[in-house]
Amino acid sequence: MHEEHWQAAEQHERAAQAHRTAAEHNEKGENDASKWHAERALEYSDHAFKLAKDAHNKSGRIEAL
Repeated sequence: MHEEHWQAAEQHERAAQAHRTAAEHNEKGENDASKWHAERALEYSDHAFKLAKDAHNKSGRIEAL
């Protein structure tokens, strides 16, 4: 179960990095590169949300012995 939380956290980190990179390109006026990185950020963020939701749902279950 801990692995699922780590995977979600890694996707959140990738999303954050892609957002930062998109912002850097945007500041330079590099709109195509900014858009590409923003789209990647959204994909990473969506994936992170799904992983986090699954991990949360599983962590609330009582495991049978």
